[in-house]
Amino acid sequence: MKNNILIEINNLTKIYLKGREPALDELNLDIYNGEIFGLLGPNGAGKTTTISILCNLISSTDGYCKINGYQVQKDFKHIKHFIGVVSQDIALYQLLTAYENLFYFGSMYDLPRKELKENIDYFLEKMGLFKVKNEKIKHFSSGMKRRVNLIAGILHKPWLVFLDEPTVGIDVQSRMVIIDYLKELNLKGVTLMYSSHMLDEAEKFCTRIAILDYGKLLAIGTPAELIEQYNEHCANLEDVFLNLTGRHVRD
Repeated sequence: MKNNILIEINNLTKIYLKGREPALDELNLDIYNGEIFGLLGPNGAGKTTTISILCNLISSTDGYCKINGYQVQKDFKHIKHFIGVVSQDIALYQLLTAYENLFYFGSMYDLPRKELKENIDYFLEKMGLFKVKNEKIKHFSSGMKRRVNLIAGILHKPWLVFLDEPTVGIDVQSRMVIIDYLKELNLKGVTLMYSSHMLDEAEKFCTRIAILDYGKLLAIGTPAELIEQYNEHCANLEDVFLNLTGRHVRD
C-alpha cells in the first residue's frame, strides 16, 4: 500500500500570526489513490488549513506535504494541472451567466477552446443545468450555484479533487446530484478529499475518515472501523465524532 500513496502529510504545522494555538500541530496523514477521504472536525480543527496548504494557497510553518511525490511548496507547477479545488465559498460572478462563468474559469486551465466548450456543455448536462446555461447566476437558487461551483473546479478533469463543504446549504435534490456525480468520478479513478460538517453524509460517502481537533489527528479509519472502535458508546459516526471532540459549542 505504501507505493499507492497519493498525498503524504508529514509533521505539518501551521501557526497563524496572532494565533494562540497552532492551527495544525505536527499532523501526519497518508491518503491513497482512489480514496474518498473525509477530513472531519469541529470549527477550528484545521480542516480548511490542511486543504489550503495542500492547494498551495498558504504555506506551512513547519513540516511538509507531497502530492504524487512532488513537494507542494517547492514543486507546485508539477501538481496544479491535475488537481481540482471546490471551495466552500461560491466563487462565481453574479452578473455573468453560468456558461460565461465556466468559460472564464475554464480558460485558466489552458484547455483548447473546443475542448473547453465541450467540457462545459458536458458538465452542465450532467448537473441538470444545460437549459439554463445562458441565465445569470444571480437568478440561480443556492443548489444551482453550488452545482456550477462544483463544475468550475472539475472542468479540466483533474484526478485529485479537494472538496470543502461541497453540499452545504442546499436542497436534497441538488445534494443528491452532486454526491452521485462525485461517486461516479471516484469510480473512474478520481481521488477525492472531502471536508464537511455533515456527518451522516460523510459516513455514507467516504471510504476512509480522519477526525481532527485543535490541529491534531484524533482518529483515522473507515466509518465502520471507527464506529466499531467505540461501539460501547457509539452507534454512528456522529456519536464517534462527539465522543472524541466533546459536546461544547465551537465558534
